[in-house]
Amino acid sequence: MSPPPFVRATAYGAYEGGLGELIHLFKYEQMRPAARVLGNLLAEAIEWLAPEIGEARPLVVPVPLHKTKLRQRGFNQSELIARAALKLKPGDLQLEMPPLLLVRRRATESQTGLTRSQRGENVRGAFQAREPERIAGRSILLVDDVFTTGTTIAECAHVLHRAGAERIWVVTVARVLKSEPKLEHKPEQQRRQVAEVRDLL
Repeated sequence: MSPPPFVRATAYGAYEGGLGELIHLFKYEQMRPAARVLGNLLAEAIEWLAPEIGEARPLVVPVPLHKTKLRQRGFNQSELIARAALKLKPGDLQLEMPPLLLVRRRATESQTGLTRSQRGENVRGAFQAREPERIAGRSILLVDDVFTTGTTIAECAHVLHRAGAERIWVVTVARVLKSEPKLEHKPEQQRRQVAEVRDLL
């Protein structure tokens, strides 16, 4: 198996219990205030990466939705969570999030129930890097709400590398427990902060 096209992938916690419920409410029940809470958790995960990122000044790139899905949902959950996290200036990193550096140029099927090869085929060619001159030579912080199998994240990372990105880190709020061994999470912090979620909404 080839190594993943990113330096490291880190998630705040496992996609289960209160954290999984909160993400579901945010994405599918239009609970917009949850973006701030999830952004706080994402910021903490970014702080764990800060010593490794150092002075790299990475660009923040949310995994994009196709325009059809964006119209249906009304927002890109990854972008809203990332914006909430950046307001907290996690790890004192110099982060910027230019719009639309990565776009999803075609709709894809749900990855649920697909084999590894089918998942790869499903997302192959689905993403496009915009303004490669802004990406070339830069480090990237690739952000999503949930790391499931890593197939979509890996495809995004490949596209960004082809556009000239130097190093890519992946950070998500949650991960599905059956995941790539490269991924890290810290469940002890998850238990502590997810217990506070319902009080914040």
